[in-house]
Amino acid sequence: MFSTSRFFRKPSGGGTSGGSIVVAHEASPYVTAYPWSSGFGTKYADPSTLPNGNGYSVQFNATGNTVVVGHVNTPFVSVYPWANGFGSKYADPSTLPSGSGVFDAEFNSAGNVLALANLDNASPPLFAYAWSISGFGSKYANPSTLPTGYGYGVAFNPAGTDIAVGTSDSPYVWAYPWSNGFGSKYANPSTLPTNICREVAFNPAGNVITAAITNTDYCYAYRWSSGFGTVYSLPNPGQGGGSYDVEFSPSGNDIALALIYSNYITAFPWSTASGFGSRYAIPSTLPPGTNYGIAFDTAGTNIAAAHNFSPYISVYPFSAGFGTKYANPATLPTSNGRSVRFSP
Repeated sequence: MFSTSRFFRKPSGGGTSGGSIVVAHEASPYVTAYPWSSGFGTKYADPSTLPNGNGYSVQFNATGNTVVVGHVNTPFVSVYPWANGFGSKYADPSTLPSGSGVFDAEFNSAGNVLALANLDNASPPLFAYAWSISGFGSKYANPSTLPTGYGYGVAFNPAGTDIAVGTSDSPYVWAYPWSNGFGSKYANPSTLPTNICREVAFNPAGNVITAAITNTDYCYAYRWSSGFGTVYSLPNPGQGGGSYDVEFSPSGNDIALALIYSNYITAFPWSTASGFGSRYAIPSTLPPGTNYGIAFDTAGTNIAAAHNFSPYISVYPFSAGFGTKYANPATLPTSNGRSVRFSP
């Protein structure tokens, strides 16, 4: 989850006053969108040009007039104008991402850069392009110190002056200054994550960076000030497994994790002074399987999960904890949900 844009890793929105909700999933049409106003409306028409394979990620730009889908199969990324529905797909970038798919796609706060985390451990797992209302511009030069392993998650800080990527190789989380291109890599955290980082997220104030980890450490959170500071105590979701996604609420007072096993979703109060608070009670109706993606709306009053097993998307009211799950959409996504976003 922008100018004030990217308060958190992925901007989202559409609270109780209305908006849209979009989910990327594993079978055609690979992305499905609905109006949202305290519940799902009638599904929007599919894009006229579909993504070319399983949808791994979906994201809006800050103003909500553009939506990007990362997917398997060339061109690996599909971008559409958005106005309560999909417009005609933008032309592909002249330099395509490499590897076997784009696992995450993020706009910076100004909306003039689009960064991609891609499944490629032979060449850079992190690409960045200039972006405008006309579409893709030139690819930026790669960082001088390349991340290694597969790229799974990417995030700009709220000011757009730093960029981080989570990968499959140690140190698992990599970060760089950003100013019209990559600066020299920041030093690694003194306490490294212990496993694959599937997602990275900054808090709204930009003074904390988090990494969702696929083992029982769940999530590493570090103080941030132009580089990694000390690590916070690890969260305790009270179950085995790990996490695939992490999100701060727009206020920065809550943090949620998409879990691999058991409850599949969890949330905690958050304090920059002390870190994770005591876990909120789990929802009365849990997601039915592995949770790959999680998102707050811009009001922080709803939280969505994209998961495997029908209905593939679950949404809950949220106010210092989970409310009763909303009714499923009348037309479900066609397969496992991998990423979900509310419109700004």
